Amino acid sequence: QVQLVESGGGLVQAGGSLRLSCVASGNIASISDMSWYRQAPGKQRELVAEITSDGRSNYVDSVKGRFIISRDNAKKTVYLQMNSLKPEDTAVYYCNADIQSTVRRRTNAYWGQGTQVTVSS
Repeated sequence: QVQLVESGGGLVQAGGSLRLSCVASGNIASISDMSWYRQAPGKQRELVAEITSDGRSNYVDSVKGRFIISRDNAKKTVYLQMNSLKPEDTAVYYCNADIQSTVRRRTNAYWGQGTQVTVSS
């Protein structure tokens, strides 16, 4: 069993900041890419940021310069620091990770349950 658990979401005013965390646990052999997605009402789920195991990252254009993705491999945790938040950032944020479990032959993508981020104007 592999689990991803997000935390850190909440209600914040425009211009404020939040830090999301996602911790992986379970029968993990290795973790490669980790990422954050979000889904706003009426919209498709979109990739927000991703980070490789060696720390290379990229972002969707709408969050460049405002969000920072990072990871702590020892803690099996990925973070998303969100600054200068805008109402349009309101969404459910999901953690995703490519994980090789100790009981599977191939690397698979795992998802967290999501954490709500609401930005008021």
